[in-house]
Amino acid sequence: MQYVTILVSVLLGACAQVLLKLGTIKAGSFALLKLFTNPYTLGGLVLYGLSALLWIVALSKVQLSYAYPMVSLGYVIVFGLSYWIFDEPISLLRAGGLVLIVLGVLMIAKS
Repeated sequence: MQYVTILVSVLLGACAQVLLKLGTIKAGSFALLKLFTNPYTLGGLVLYGLSALLWIVALSKVQLSYAYPMVSLGYVIVFGLSYWIFDEPISLLRAGGLVLIVLGVLMIAKS
């Protein structure tokens, strides 16, 4: 169960990043009032809060040296969502880096 908590926390954090990016796009400028009244920005902040709560629960059950590297899966999730939602390009070098991240997480998960 603690592994699911870690993964959900990481997923929520990654989705929060995407919502914050959408919030900056929709706000159109870096006006703090526009940013913090934007539903995308607010949604991203809420997801970050939920992610943090789940992270605390996860840390109470697993070793930090095991849990923390799992955060790097957020890079993989954000990468995929950025390609899908924002049409960001995927270079061979970036894809190779993601493969290395996934391999590293798998090695830690197996230890």
